[in-house]
Amino acid sequence: MIELEGVPELIDPVMVAAFEGWNDAGDAASGAVAHLDREWKGEVFAALDAEDYYDFQVNRPTVWLDNGVRKITWPTTRLSVVRIGGAKPRDLVLVRGIEPSMRWRSFCNEILGFAHELGVEMVVILGALLGDTPHTRPVPVSGVTSDADLARTMDLEETKYEGPTGIVGILQEACTHAGVPAVSLWAAVPHYVSQPPNPKATLALLNRLEDLIDIRIPLGELPEDARAWQLGVDQLAAEDSEVAEYVQTLEEARDTADLPEASGDAIAREFERYLRRRDPAAPSAEPGDGSYLRDTSSGLTRPPKRKADPEPGGDGEPGEDDAPEA
Repeated sequence: MIELEGVPELIDPVMVAAFEGWNDAGDAASGAVAHLDREWKGEVFAALDAEDYYDFQVNRPTVWLDNGVRKITWPTTRLSVVRIGGAKPRDLVLVRGIEPSMRWRSFCNEILGFAHELGVEMVVILGALLGDTPHTRPVPVSGVTSDADLARTMDLEETKYEGPTGIVGILQEACTHAGVPAVSLWAAVPHYVSQPPNPKATLALLNRLEDLIDIRIPLGELPEDARAWQLGVDQLAAEDSEVAEYVQTLEEARDTADLPEASGDAIAREFERYLRRRDPAAPSAEPGDGSYLRDTSSGLTRPPKRKADPEPGGDGEPGEDDAPEA
């Protein structure tokens, strides 16, 4: 039984989820949810029982000292809620955790139980995969769904993938079968610089989330972090002629593929997105008073010598050598 003491009736809630692990290249997806939680001062109201879903030899607990007292933090998945203020306030239910080691169906059913009790209108699951994309270009982010109607109304891609999948794909399908609208947003991370964090990919996911659910997200220092990350990778690549040449090859391929999109209509749409995202007159996305919950007391890698066989991404999305299109 799910008990939600201290959680008020939510306003037009959307659930946003991300999981560390296979579906989280460069920690881009989990980093995006962490950013939302941090900027809007999310308050945790529930945590799944770690004993039910995690192999502690794979995801080990950590021991830490609190004023000289040893405590243990167990790997799990936590749910928090944030209220977005402004003329049209709404709530986000943030789900942040680790891809479970076992009992995936029960795991998804428990997440869906919370979604049902909270009246969640839509579930957005964030993911990131490795792809043949240059770090010097905008991060490709694809939006996919298993719902044909949702794909049509929200200008998303209806997923046709068949093959191995991760918890992102399983949760999306569970939502679909339960009649809950669900979307997955996927960022492509350059496979030659896959080490976390990747603030540029995190920023791209947040920008796409803004467009999808029509909110404004305070970005804080994330844009500057993304610029610093790209500058650092530029410097590393410049020190290795083989990597620099490979990056140039990726740039040429990307620019050629993007030429059909560089139409006047496409540029106008992108400019409209930018204005909508940054329009000072748009509804504010400042956090609420943060008090409506009760205290619960509770490095670069060298390019391949030959093109490798593609590895499947999470959620049945394209594999490493088949990054999604924006």
